[in-house]
Amino acid sequence: MTIYGYARGGWPGERLPGGLTRGRVSLRCMRMSTRILIADDDATIRLLLRRLLEKQRDWQVYGEASNGVEAIEGVEQFEPDIVVMDLAMPVMNGLQAGPEIAKAHPRLPMLLISVQEVSNQLAWEARNAGYRGAVTKSGGDEVLRGIEALLRHEMFFYSNDGSQAPA
Repeated sequence: MTIYGYARGGWPGERLPGGLTRGRVSLRCMRMSTRILIADDDATIRLLLRRLLEKQRDWQVYGEASNGVEAIEGVEQFEPDIVVMDLAMPVMNGLQAGPEIAKAHPRLPMLLISVQEVSNQLAWEARNAGYRGAVTKSGGDEVLRGIEALLRHEMFFYSNDGSQAPA
């Protein structure tokens, strides 16, 4: 997304005296909060996650998706700083959408959330799909800790028994 600056009116690309053109400024330079995209097929879960995440200082949910295809489109549309995506969704699940997003945006941190325990196998699959973390969505604390870790550029694979699953 781009916003345009108008130093004396006019449009971006307009020719100015001296052969200069009016430019544009990226929103990334002006961000004040962490932009989050949530992808989950359950609207209630998305609402609960939004409420939980937006209680955090400087975190804002900028987009929601109900399947992996919408998540891919949402990343392009909303330019999030982090993606929180469910494993099991219709049309395209989280393990299918993750590699597509990671290929186009290799530095974008993604956290996989699931109702199932984060086993060593799931942690391995998530890591190979481009995720930097995976947690169960049963506990909001794990989701928050996972996002915080990813924002610090750390991996975070957390299992139900409180241990870190190897990535």
